[in-house]
Formats: sequence, C-alpha cells, structure tokens
Amino acid sequence: MLDLSTIRQGSDAGEALRNSRDLARHAERLGYTRFWLAEHHNMTGVASAATAVAVGYVAEATSTIRVGAGGVMLPNHSPLVIAEQFGTLASLYPGRIDLGVGRAPGTDQVTSHALRRTLAAGVDDFPESVVELMGYLDDAKAGQRVRAVPGQGTHVPVYILGSSTYGAQLAAAFGLPYAFASHFAPADLDVALRLYRERFQPSAVLEQPYVIVGLSVAAATTDEEARHLFTSTQQTFVNLRTGRPGPLPPPVDDVAALYPPELQPLLDEVLARSVVGSPDTVASGLAAFAQRTFADEIIVASQFFDHRLRVHSLEIVAEAAASVFASAA
Repeated sequence: MLDLSTIRQGSDAGEALRNSRDLARHAERLGYTRFWLAEHHNMTGVASAATAVAVGYVAEATSTIRVGAGGVMLPNHSPLVIAEQFGTLASLYPGRIDLGVGRAPGTDQVTSHALRRTLAAGVDDFPESVVELMGYLDDAKAGQRVRAVPGQGTHVPVYILGSSTYGAQLAAAFGLPYAFASHFAPADLDVALRLYRERFQPSAVLEQPYVIVGLSVAAATTDEEARHLFTSTQQTFVNLRTGRPGPLPPPVDDVAALYPPELQPLLDEVLARSVVGSPDTVASGLAAFAQRTFADEIIVASQFFDHRLRVHSLEIVAEAAASVFASAA
C-alpha cells in the first residue's frame, strides 16, 4: 500500500495522518505486506512531507506490517541524516522498516532551494549518495570516522524508486530491488523492467532481480460507484498538471466537464495503469497487470475523499488479490 497522507478539502494534516495510521492497521489486518509513505513538499494536499516522522507514527500503531518510505527524495537530504532517521526507526521497530529512495525533488525548484539552501548538489549526485547511505547502514568498517548512530549495522533495506529507465539501470548496476511508479508515470514501464532484469548484477543484498510495480486502484461494490469515487483522483491529477495543486476534491458525477477536452489524452496517459471497478473488475485487472509485468509485488495507490470507502476498497483489493494469486499458484 502506498499512501500520501492525502489532505482532503475541508480537512487538515492531522486528520490525514490519523487516517494513514488507521489505514495501515487495516492493511495489516488484511494481509498487506508493506505500507509506504511518500515525500512531497509545498503541496497543500499531502501531509507526509516529514516522511520519517510519518513512518514512525504508523509503525507505532502496527505490529507486523513493514512500514517505510516510498520514498525519500535523497537529493533533498544528507545521506547521513537519512541513515540516522531510518536507523532510529529500525532500532525502534526492528525488521519492519523499508527505505525507498528516489532522485526527483518531490516539489518545485523554489521549494527545492528552500529545502537544500543550494542546488549545487542534486540528481547528478544520486548514485554516490545511495552508496554513501548504504555505507552508513552497513556494518562499520575499520577506520571509518563518520558513523550513523543509530543506523550503522541496521541493514535497513534500500529500494531504488523510479518512473524512467534511469532508476532501472541504477538499481540493476547496484543489485538492488526496484520499484517503478507506474501508478502515475506508466510510459516507460515495460522498457524499464526489461532493462532492469537484463542488466541486473547480483550483489550482497540481492541475488536475483526484485520488482515492485505501482497500480492505481479504486474498488467499490459496483463499477459505476468505483468510477464515481475515482473522479477525486482524476481531478487531483488535472489540477496538478495545470498548476493548481490543492487538497483532494470530492467525487463528481461528470469529471470531464471540469476541464478542457484537450486534457483528456494527458489524463488517460497518466492514469493508464489504473484498475477501477467492482470486485470482479479489480480481480481481472490485477491478474492482467501481474501477467504483464511478472512483478514480485504490486503496490496499490489510491485516493479516496471518504476514508471509510478507502478502507472498503482496500478490503476488496485484498480479497481479489488472494483469489488471483491463489489460482496462479
């Protein structure tokens, strides 16, 4: 499960974070294996900017599900600070913390400057930053002068996140697991997975390629209801792409009436890897996506204005997944 701690219209960050915590409890009960939160900044509809804090808040309320970042945008931070943060989390919740890292800023250039104070270092330094980060989480080396405390020796699993072929090639070269953001950037999905698998180099971390793929899902009792609820996600992407980001809007009956027709192809492209519908529709969609990608894991992303209906969607997806993968086995 991927969560942004979405702030809905008329609400606030406190409610969004409490909903994330409650959602993680339900995900754990339903058998989901991971609950990841994503870093975004200067967005009035997202409450997970302080990602490590949000991860700790969720981990404290759960007991078995893995909780992590999907992800931390590493160019915004010192690798040492991230190692200390996630090393602290791993010390408090051993065996349950994941660290997905990406190279995008998760915000605009002005906010990036406010985060970093200088843009001299950035995405071009991402590979070196990943190596440095992993070194802080690994066992201490003889003569090592700078250590992450907590962090050193925790071996927090690191995942490379991406929405293009760059991350796929880096994950392959480093022998790390790879998560592709096909839930909002599906264009390079097939070629990225092919490159990752073809170029994968075994490492001390991983002997074989390991793929996680994102899928946007809105499930409800009927196809019609699911399509209605999904209009909140559609509005969010239109608002984001037209420079009007904000809190999550309520669903509407006719989403196409809210934006010019020329935006429809863009919306269709962004949300091409979405499954929206009833339990049967969701089961078919999950099966088709699994067969297309041969992924080791599918990470479900969803945005619902009504938290109770989001929990219901999570339940439908869990039942559909159990049916699909039981038959595949």
